[in-house]
Amino acid sequence: MLMLRKTDKALWRLALPMIFSNITVPLLGLVDTAVIGHLDSADYLGGVAIGATATSFLFMLLLFLRMSTTGLTAQAYGAKDPLALARALVQPLLLALGAGVLIVVLRTPLIELALQVVGGNEQVLHQARRFLEIRWLSAPASLANLVLLGWLLGVQYARAPVILLVVGNVLNIVLDLWLVMGLHMNVQGAALATVVAEYGTLLIGLVMVRKVLRLRDIPFSLLKQAVHGNIRRLLALNRDIMLRSLLLQICFASITIFGARLGGEIVAVNAVLMTLLTFTAYALDGFAYAVEAHSGRAFGARNGGQLLEVWHAACRQAGIVALCFAAIYAVAGQYIVALLTSLPELRALASHYLPWQAILPVVGVWCYLLDGMFIGATRGAEMRNSMAVAALGFGLMLLTLPWLGNHGLWLALAVFLALRGLSLGFIWRRHWRNGTWFNADNAR
Repeated sequence: MLMLRKTDKALWRLALPMIFSNITVPLLGLVDTAVIGHLDSADYLGGVAIGATATSFLFMLLLFLRMSTTGLTAQAYGAKDPLALARALVQPLLLALGAGVLIVVLRTPLIELALQVVGGNEQVLHQARRFLEIRWLSAPASLANLVLLGWLLGVQYARAPVILLVVGNVLNIVLDLWLVMGLHMNVQGAALATVVAEYGTLLIGLVMVRKVLRLRDIPFSLLKQAVHGNIRRLLALNRDIMLRSLLLQICFASITIFGARLGGEIVAVNAVLMTLLTFTAYALDGFAYAVEAHSGRAFGARNGGQLLEVWHAACRQAGIVALCFAAIYAVAGQYIVALLTSLPELRALASHYLPWQAILPVVGVWCYLLDGMFIGATRGAEMRNSMAVAALGFGLMLLTLPWLGNHGLWLALAVFLALRGLSLGFIWRRHWRNGTWFNADNAR
């Protein structure tokens, strides 16, 4: 690790565990695909793929529960305010449980709507329905886990998020192998494995939260008191972050939709290459999570010097990691693609688009880090506006598809990431020049 100053070390202490734990997320998807892919029909794999996509779209819209909780918790931690710390846990947790129960109650019409939108082979949709009917039973636990992860990250309890993510995903993988391969439960086994893992993770998370509450001398009576107060701010913040997440999901879904119009081989090769981007994003998100916690704490303490130290450390270390990813993809991209697909035509086609994989980490790292800065400051409205600007740029770049083909899709994605970073950077610099970054009235 280069240029390791005190702040850099503090950043790595939080970022490194999050990077390793984040990597278990795509690993889980890989195991799911491998297990279901060895069953006797492709319908099972198609059903799980559709079910996983529908679940990801729905739950990603509710990712605001994790993001807003981290920001509010880190600010309360920096301000040394026990009531605000308790409120940052209790209110989002109640919101998550309520939303989760609502999804469980309404899962049948929601599943039918999702499958109607997707369309396609009836046998594949039947397997997707069987998967989702069980998978969405985990909604209360899945959403509550987002809150617990955000809160534990906000108080900078570095080990806890790692334990939650790693233990949860490893448990899921073990149950997947047992229920699908051992008990031959097919797609229902894959769904049940995730449900059990989510509720198991929730229990572990609650134990960790209880430990932190004891360390911070926060009694149960304060938790009851924390139910009231500042609920409007929480709802407004969550609304803005949800709209941001919706725009993000639409742009990434558009890559698949427009790729399909360019041909079956294009959509397949893009899926392979998106695996590289996803892996890179999860790794760099470890730094974003660390920035959220440290910048939120600095915001709560109104400590501008600490905030700048965190930002400069994040730029140094995450920038180096992004350059390493870019170099790896530039030098060994074709060998990595060969590990992901054995089809010669896809390997050959992928070589035309590998240069984008070397560009995207360097372009995207800044928007990931700035997201962390704005989440820590709970500036949801500005994050929403920035995403709208980026989505507009993405849409305009899609107009190049008739001339550039699939290169136009990757150009649109590069512009999308760049505009997110540039717009957030512009807003951040303006606040810093005007001395308004720590204005809590604007942090929504």
